[in-house]
Amino acid sequence: MKGLMIGVSGVRGRVDRNFTPRLISTFSQAFGEYIGGGDVVIGKDTRPSGEMCRFALLSGLLYTGCRVIDLGICPTPTVLFMVKTLKASGGVAITASHNPIEWNALKFVGKGGLFLDVEAMKRLLDRVQAVSEDGRAGITPGELCLYPEGIDRHIEAILGLDVIDIERVRDRRFRVALDCCNGAGAAMTPRLLDRLGCEVLPLFCELTGDFQRGPEPVAENLGRLSEFVRESRADVGMAHDPDADRLSLVEESGIPLGEEMTLALAVRFVLGKRAGPVATNLSTSMMVDDIARQFGVEVHRTRVGELHVARRLLETGGVIGGEGNGGVILPELHYTRDAPLAVALILQYMAETGLPLSTLASGLKRYAMLKDKIELSDDRPFDLRAIRDAHPDALVNEEDGLKLMWGGEWVHIRKSGTEPIVRIIVEAEGIDRADELLHRFKNAIVGRG
Repeated sequence: MKGLMIGVSGVRGRVDRNFTPRLISTFSQAFGEYIGGGDVVIGKDTRPSGEMCRFALLSGLLYTGCRVIDLGICPTPTVLFMVKTLKASGGVAITASHNPIEWNALKFVGKGGLFLDVEAMKRLLDRVQAVSEDGRAGITPGELCLYPEGIDRHIEAILGLDVIDIERVRDRRFRVALDCCNGAGAAMTPRLLDRLGCEVLPLFCELTGDFQRGPEPVAENLGRLSEFVRESRADVGMAHDPDADRLSLVEESGIPLGEEMTLALAVRFVLGKRAGPVATNLSTSMMVDDIARQFGVEVHRTRVGELHVARRLLETGGVIGGEGNGGVILPELHYTRDAPLAVALILQYMAETGLPLSTLASGLKRYAMLKDKIELSDDRPFDLRAIRDAHPDALVNEEDGLKLMWGGEWVHIRKSGTEPIVRIIVEAEGIDRADELLHRFKNAIVGRG
């Protein structure tokens, strides 16, 4: 399994190297045995390798007697929503999310609609080894059921939320420039926007898997959307990653707000409706803490990864959470990042206030955040103790890599769970200070190996 990325984000690799049909069928057989058969919901994004992965996945699941409920092309959150809704034994999303197009992955979902946690993944990997060694025979072969209604049921659930007033949004007749990166969001978000009375101005909304920009919906990848917002005089620009669990925003003048702003605005809107705990990861902006402080509620920080945030929301009775990459989790709907949900929340916020997105964003204190990554070499050690010890003045958190905090600024260094890289994120009051922190710690990491 060399070169694969395995963790709570599932198993992912490059289809031109190690993510082979044999590997996929082995993992799927192991998953079918792990959950003991029963109903399994599957769905995929639009990557060209998706159909190959689907057939390999089906072979293992059917071999172990599973009844496979195939949603087809759909957002990853739709898979998790339908696992919960149909009370299925589990689910699998075929997607490498924000990774480049040569990657693909299997994301494993447990009963109840949550991704498998670390311990569950360890047990699954044990089962993978057993499958590899003795090829355990299947029981009565399963069956395949096509289920195209999944997206419609997901849309209805979003529109049925207490915080969503369909008619109020419809009255505004928003013009929405939508960039789906030719990914799975194109199968759902235009339909949701239509139900909300919006005029959809599509950009990269074909189900081709031909990514016309970098798949991450970060500001530097949204230049074409920014131009499109200005050209079309849209009220807002909205962008997804290929599997539509992340939303990034462009305000009406064509300025990208950055993916961190999505969660901040959603938190501000929801806490205005109902106060309660918030959960987010260690790499998310301090904007969330500022907003929570206004409402007198606590922010719970977790390891990076939506499962960790979801579990903290469950433990604390949190009312909203997510990650600063544009992922919003609303427990009222389900416990996973959901970009179409975030679309509805942001439009509802704009409709209720009557304010443009730029004004809503300007009402929040902004920080300068910079993100970078360093290629991780297999033959060099990755040890952050020396960096930690060199900063005795910092508040230290080592739950997920190393986070050093000094009042209104911080740096977070961690191994990625989805790519063979080290991520470094800094946040400070101003861009010059953030840039200084980034270069200082990046140099320290490179120098240490």
